[in-house]
Amino acid sequence: MTTPALGVCYYPEHWPEDWWDRDAARMAEVGIAWVRIGEFAWSRLEPTPGNLTFDWIIRAMDVLGRHGLKVVFGTPTATPPRWMIDKHPDMLAVDAQGRRKGFGSRRHYDFSHLGYREEAARITRLLADAVGNHPALGAWQTDNEYGCHGTTYSYSPAAQEGFQRWLTKKYGTADALNQAWGNVFWSMEYNRFEQVELPNLLVCDAAPAHDLDFRRYASDQVAAFNKVQFDILKAVRPDLPVIHNFMSRYTEFDHYDVAETLDIASWDSYPLGHLAVSGEPEEIKRLYMRQGDPDNAAFHHDLYRAVGHGRWWIMEQQPGPVNWAQFNPDPLPGMARLWAWEAFAHGAEVVTYFRWRQAPFAQEQMHAGLLRPDSEPAPAYHEAIQVAEELKAVGLDGTATKGRVAIVFDYQSEWAWEIQPQAKGFSHGAHVRALYAAFRKHGVDIDVLPPSTNSFAGYDIVAIPALFAWNDDLRTAMTDFEGYLLIGPRSGSKTQDFSIPPGLAPDLPSNLLDVKVTRIDSIDPSLEIEVKGSGAIHHWRERLETKANVIIEDVDGWPVLVSQGKLFYLGASGTRSLVQRVVDYLIAEADLPTLTLPAGVRCRTRNGFRIYVNYAAGPATLTPAKDEAGYVLGSADMPAAGVTVARLATGA
Repeated sequence: MTTPALGVCYYPEHWPEDWWDRDAARMAEVGIAWVRIGEFAWSRLEPTPGNLTFDWIIRAMDVLGRHGLKVVFGTPTATPPRWMIDKHPDMLAVDAQGRRKGFGSRRHYDFSHLGYREEAARITRLLADAVGNHPALGAWQTDNEYGCHGTTYSYSPAAQEGFQRWLTKKYGTADALNQAWGNVFWSMEYNRFEQVELPNLLVCDAAPAHDLDFRRYASDQVAAFNKVQFDILKAVRPDLPVIHNFMSRYTEFDHYDVAETLDIASWDSYPLGHLAVSGEPEEIKRLYMRQGDPDNAAFHHDLYRAVGHGRWWIMEQQPGPVNWAQFNPDPLPGMARLWAWEAFAHGAEVVTYFRWRQAPFAQEQMHAGLLRPDSEPAPAYHEAIQVAEELKAVGLDGTATKGRVAIVFDYQSEWAWEIQPQAKGFSHGAHVRALYAAFRKHGVDIDVLPPSTNSFAGYDIVAIPALFAWNDDLRTAMTDFEGYLLIGPRSGSKTQDFSIPPGLAPDLPSNLLDVKVTRIDSIDPSLEIEVKGSGAIHHWRERLETKANVIIEDVDGWPVLVSQGKLFYLGASGTRSLVQRVVDYLIAEADLPTLTLPAGVRCRTRNGFRIYVNYAAGPATLTPAKDEAGYVLGSADMPAAGVTVARLATGA
């Protein structure tokens, strides 16, 4: 059974050594169990080439260990020191405009540069040998936030050479590549792989398959980079988990692939910053300015649970105002507690606050910590103490309960609709999140599934929205599924080579779904098309040729939602009200149990407990559910940022 715990990110290199012991003692007093260190410390670990100075970080681990704290050691490869650039001047990435990125911040390396990959392997190997058997060591973190600041894609000579090798391995011959990419169009055919350039600095658009293959290649480089470190760390300590910290709404590489060489997935949760930089409507931003989108963090909790094959952490949890959005509000009092409880509700093993003490210098000096720069407690310090005490009192353990609903999320579909949106802003992720939020408002537990899923057994409803192209696994899962299945819009509208399938979208056998998409109408999202009954279409609608049952149609008589048995197809992007109407219809058809939740309140179940969180700016009152045996934390009357935990009745 997994007992949840708190952690914190700490940078001993930022503070005088005589502060370390008192810091560690206070961490233990707060109830912190895990401390992440090391991920940005390369210049202090190796000030000049070959001059290894690991003694100080080993002393820091000694101090942390004396106070009963377990260490997550981060490999420092996200911040190579300045001398590394002198040694490998061509390791710096090149942006899509052909400009070399410089030294002076972080993530200044190119995933395609094999020389730097070997340097990353070298420092990882040295650190693993030096600290791998330290009694305080409990886990490893590889690098930090792969791809952050748009660093997955590089248009360097190293990337071009790597891409050409990758294409050679994939296609074998230039003729096969030409056919897959449709290069006869505009006379773009190649005679040999060495002629293929990167899909930037072109007169106009690259062939969609060219761009997609480059993104696949770039994603593979991230996975290869991670595998090098994983293999080294596991060889030294096969018993310790290897973790990486992913991000919110970041899709430039396939996280499922990277996680094939991870034991635990984690992500960095900054609800206020993420809302501020999102494309959510201004009304939502105003309503949840100090709380964060009530469904965004939860969606990523469930996504990274899928990425990590059931095991996941929060490696960085926002404790107060951040520094990197255009505006950085102070969280509503209680949110640092709520965010932690919500993560635990979705199965998190550890929630780690970023950071212990606010730095008074450099780029992130306006980013709050559990302590202020003067070492006095910030508000989240006391909230962390409260969470630690409540976890002990409640006795939460185990894992997140399997959901009754699942949604397929696919990174390649994100890339495809960025390459060829047809309607500006059309995205796979937006459709996934809209459906997720609509189900979640009913208190329904939801799982996120990868596109490699070959069985939907155990689910009542599965949704596959805006999927780029089918694969054999998903076709098998659909064929065998006995529950209710929602597909669309745009799902199956391309092949894996980015061509329109011969039978047109949604590219399914007529015995499963007798529907063809014969025409597309993409419209300015500010111009809505009314739907009969309620709701409206914006962005995207499809002309459907179908013998299926029409359930919803628009005012022009175009089918919007059709069904054939338990298989449903949605042929439009809709307003929130339309998406909610579709979800409500599916829930009723499946006779799925739901909860009546006040506006702004959400919940999730974990191993016999249901955890409610109140994202509203004001109080809310719960309606007790029939399957609950009583409240073990909080009550039916929830304050703003409140948390209530109900114990489920035996057998519920």
